[in-house]
Amino acid sequence: MNRHAIHSNRTVTPRGIFDTTLLIEDGLITMMVDDYTDDFDCPVEDVGDLVLMPGIVDSHVHINDPGTNWEGFDTATKAAAAGGITTLIDMPLNSLPVTTDVDAFKSKIDASTGKLNVDCGFWGGIVPDNADKLADLLQSGVLGIKAFLIDSGLKEFPGVNESDLRKGMKAIAESGLPLLVHSELNTGNETAIVNNYPELLASRPRKWENDAIALLIQLCEEYNCKTHIVHLSSSESIEQIAAAKSRGLPLTAETCPHYLYFNSEDIPADDTAFKCAPPIREKENNELLWEAIKEEIIDLVVTDHSPAPPELKAKSYNEAWGGIASLQFSLPIFWTVAEKHGLTLENVSALMCEKPAVLAGVGNRKGKIGVGYQADFCIWDPDGEFTVNESMIEHRHKITPYLGEKLRGVVKQTYLRGEKIYDNGAFVSLAQGEIILAENS
Repeated sequence: MNRHAIHSNRTVTPRGIFDTTLLIEDGLITMMVDDYTDDFDCPVEDVGDLVLMPGIVDSHVHINDPGTNWEGFDTATKAAAAGGITTLIDMPLNSLPVTTDVDAFKSKIDASTGKLNVDCGFWGGIVPDNADKLADLLQSGVLGIKAFLIDSGLKEFPGVNESDLRKGMKAIAESGLPLLVHSELNTGNETAIVNNYPELLASRPRKWENDAIALLIQLCEEYNCKTHIVHLSSSESIEQIAAAKSRGLPLTAETCPHYLYFNSEDIPADDTAFKCAPPIREKENNELLWEAIKEEIIDLVVTDHSPAPPELKAKSYNEAWGGIASLQFSLPIFWTVAEKHGLTLENVSALMCEKPAVLAGVGNRKGKIGVGYQADFCIWDPDGEFTVNESMIEHRHKITPYLGEKLRGVVKQTYLRGEKIYDNGAFVSLAQGEIILAENS
């Protein structure tokens, strides 16, 4: 039996922060005791005042593998490990083939095998061609189904309309898996030419999100289908989300660090590193997102890591790929501004560990520090600071709008099922990640 222990003066649990020693046996937490102890008769690592938090679960990541050179399982999961992230859930598009049928899902499994440095699960996708035949995909091991209500930017993954959603939601609801939706409805000219950031912001108004979310709330109630709004950016939708939740609908919502860290007023007009959809909005809007986080209307914070090679980001603003690359730095990005808004370490753990694990269906074993849970840990210094530079970036292409930003919160160690995989800037154990499949598969 692999048996060892770890102690921190600041161990983040669902009940609060405690001085705790954790006994780990065969990758699971089997006992928790107050204060430091070496009574377990096994090696004990003492991390002192460093925060011992559950491993972060990022349920919104575009790994873009197989079929592209945009990212890849090895580089994405290295970036995750360096950022204290122990579980990723990969999106079904930006790979070739896209994950809209069982054969494509098998190719995703094959591409990831032997290349995972952290655990990884997968979302499937709904498109017009498969909306009425999702049964096999829902039983294949995917953790849920992703939809776009607008052009995704890829011809292989077209958006769906209300009719398509109606075809698919009954089967999704019956499976018990969630439907995740890119919530924009084009009520204007989606093909408008944009030459800079202000034009991008004007071209994708809040109304697009508001209208899409109103439709989703209606269908969520009609089909009693677990429905999750990805990357919320419109503060005008907060009220209707709160009202739907108050009625007991199975509706959840996420936002992303870039909507909380940046404000449109400060974004350079011609820097395509900031291009994303929905766009980063005004400071007033984004402050309301913070209020929705505090009020638990927004359930979780994940990256929507959407990288692209330099040649795609260097095109004209209209043609450049829209996506923010930030996977490795999600914790310090969020903590840098969360602390200023009065959030606690317990809040961070709930938003970045516990709630994403629940969404992905792994909340019974990941996302918390407790007896019986996997010993996935992020050990970090919330007071440490660093400046983002290219040399430290582990994801494939060294492009991110956070280059040069001074961030607060330094990840020191990452543990995956009790094994230390990252230690103070160095990888100490690679390719230990496992594939996560839905329990109903």
